[in-house]
Amino acid sequence: MKFIDLAAQQKQIRPQIETNIHQVLDHGQYILGPEVTELEKRLATFCDVKHALACASGTDALLLSLLAHNIRPGDAVFTTPFTFIATAEVIRLIGAVPVFVDIEPDTYNVSPSKLEQAVKALEKTDNRIYPLPRIQKAEAEIKPKAIIVVDLFGLPADYDRINAIAENKGLIVIEDAAQSFGARYNGKPACGLADTACTSFFPAKPLGGYGDGGMCFTNSDTIAEKIQSLRVHGKGANKYDNIRIGINGRLDTLQAAILLAKFDVFEDEVRMRRQVADRYTQLLAESDLVVPLEPRGFESIWAQYSLLARNQDTRRTIQERLAGAGIPTAIYYPIPLHLQTAFADLGYKDGDFPVSEDCSRRIFSLPMHPYLTIEQQERVTQTMIDVS
Repeated sequence: MKFIDLAAQQKQIRPQIETNIHQVLDHGQYILGPEVTELEKRLATFCDVKHALACASGTDALLLSLLAHNIRPGDAVFTTPFTFIATAEVIRLIGAVPVFVDIEPDTYNVSPSKLEQAVKALEKTDNRIYPLPRIQKAEAEIKPKAIIVVDLFGLPADYDRINAIAENKGLIVIEDAAQSFGARYNGKPACGLADTACTSFFPAKPLGGYGDGGMCFTNSDTIAEKIQSLRVHGKGANKYDNIRIGINGRLDTLQAAILLAKFDVFEDEVRMRRQVADRYTQLLAESDLVVPLEPRGFESIWAQYSLLARNQDTRRTIQERLAGAGIPTAIYYPIPLHLQTAFADLGYKDGDFPVSEDCSRRIFSLPMHPYLTIEQQERVTQTMIDVS
């Protein structure tokens, strides 16, 4: 059994993929070619936003968004420690400071109430209100500027509450929708829930290519113009007219061609993903495992189906039993970012974010993709349910 079965998907759409690839080979515009423009238009319409701007990866999408919003060294960017490193990595790359905020125990997304505490703590430079970075530079020099909100495992965060906090404090909100393209929040599509949004086309994502790729989304003409410039070395009228410092963050046309073929079946796959997730939840209803929550008004794209075991030992036993039956699992994420060596200079310590730390010891993910059969899911759940 495969954790994500890209071969099953390819079998459905390979003729269209090959047709699209041959069109690129024929016209020879391998970077930011016409397929990129078509993909941008289709995804902007799907996400109900004015601008979609393709780039080289989901990480580049985050970096481009921060640069476009003029995030600078000394600026504080609030984000979750329970995510992939790219979210906070880009903050550090531009010299800004990640200020971590713990998650909700039921959705794994950043807690709005704890976000309020963290903002207050930074405003008052009072680590007793909420844990702050313990860096050599005086905390008073760190200016609250932005929030990167992660839609973990495909479930949007609580944007009504988070956007209200941001508006009250004058903060920019960036939606890290690397895992949530195709999800919805109160009827609104993911990638259109914040000032700027970013997604990833890494192969394992709900809409994934056959290599790296990403996209930024915004309703702001000004931000869109900046991102267009920044992704091509800060170009102005042409690539030899450089009006700002940018990056080489362009999307390859071949990836866009592949993504267009995949997007043709995407809405069907969204429906199939939801069926697979619902079936897992039904099959695990009598187990001791904590199944994922989908609150009222939230529609996950189910990038992952993640469970909480009773403790770390139980998780290990379940994973070993599944592995013995040829069933793969994964842990997202085994070490919260505030405890990673890469962020040691921030001075966070064990115990600062107890919910993230507890989840990291108990969480694990099951095989999840649109083409999982009922029989496969029954095999997965029956294999592990006795030791859950």
